[in-house]
Amino acid sequence: MRGGGPEVESVSAPPCDKDSSALLAFRGIPISELKNHGILRALTTEANGWEPGAVSTEVLRAQEEWEAVESIQPETGSQARSDQPGQLISFGEALQHFQTVDLSSFKKRIQPTIRRTGLAALRHRLFGPPKLHQGLREERDLVLTIAQCGLDSQDPMHGRVLQTIYKKLTGSKFDCALLGDHWEDLGFQGANPATDLRGAGFLALLHLLYLVMDSKTLLMAQEILRLSRHHIQQFPFCLMSVNITRIAIQALREECLSRECNRRQQVIPVVNSFYAATFLHLAHVWRTQHKTISDSGFVLKDLEMWAKKSPRRLLKTLEIYLAGVSKGQASLLGAQKCSGQQAPPSKDLTFTGVCDLPPPSSKGRWLI
Repeated sequence: MRGGGPEVESVSAPPCDKDSSALLAFRGIPISELKNHGILRALTTEANGWEPGAVSTEVLRAQEEWEAVESIQPETGSQARSDQPGQLISFGEALQHFQTVDLSSFKKRIQPTIRRTGLAALRHRLFGPPKLHQGLREERDLVLTIAQCGLDSQDPMHGRVLQTIYKKLTGSKFDCALLGDHWEDLGFQGANPATDLRGAGFLALLHLLYLVMDSKTLLMAQEILRLSRHHIQQFPFCLMSVNITRIAIQALREECLSRECNRRQQVIPVVNSFYAATFLHLAHVWRTQHKTISDSGFVLKDLEMWAKKSPRRLLKTLEIYLAGVSKGQASLLGAQKCSGQQAPPSKDLTFTGVCDLPPPSSKGRWLI
């Protein structure tokens, strides 16, 4: 009899028994363990020469659970990240965090303006920039207070800021460890970004966040990052950014930005724009004047002097650049766009920041 009972049982029973025994063996194992050992992949694809015909409901359920489990990258560094990738955080959300938490202990440390005495005070009063309007001083103090806050790896918001910066600059969809060599790839000096925030505090990370979370300034950041990896003109991108934040802090304290803040009736947006404009100008000088890492300290010192002297001109340059980006025009970094060879990040770079240089001598003159 064609397809008789005994004949069918002799053909199909062993695979069914094999499926059932395998599922019974796996039923007590957590889904995460099945995932880690690749067992679910074997159950849902061809393995060991076995091609499933009619897949049982339990296998289908296992496949659905497998697809729901998020892919996890290997850990890098000594500190593990959370099991679930964190959502990107906007600049506004991060700023709101600082506006709502108690920062009184940090605020005690700030010195809102530079103290001048004697002729320097008189000269500043007669010929210096105007004072910041009274109603804007609380916002100024918040900026300076954030610069006193360090990176706290136990604070979820701090971790989200780091993760957002990493994802936006690298294009990764996955979280990374808060400690690890991957931060050196972005231009920090070591595996822990917290060690490079001297003189700028968490404000340095907020500035990077501001840069990467706007589509137009993100293009600028990516272009500067490419320049920082040039095989001859390479420099540590994030460390350079921290130094630009230091310049912005000094410009704010020296009241160089007061006129623009008073005009806009805002402080934080002006400081953010000044930071971005200064970074853009540095990149332009770096590329067009063929600067290298050995020039870093002097370039930054020149940049600080020029930026404090002409903040409005600097901000106008940024406006022109961003307008050009909106129209798809060539950037101010030039048509070449640093398309030459890209060097791997070097751990042997000797970087000199604005805090590491002695004051200029009376004979020395730096031009930018």
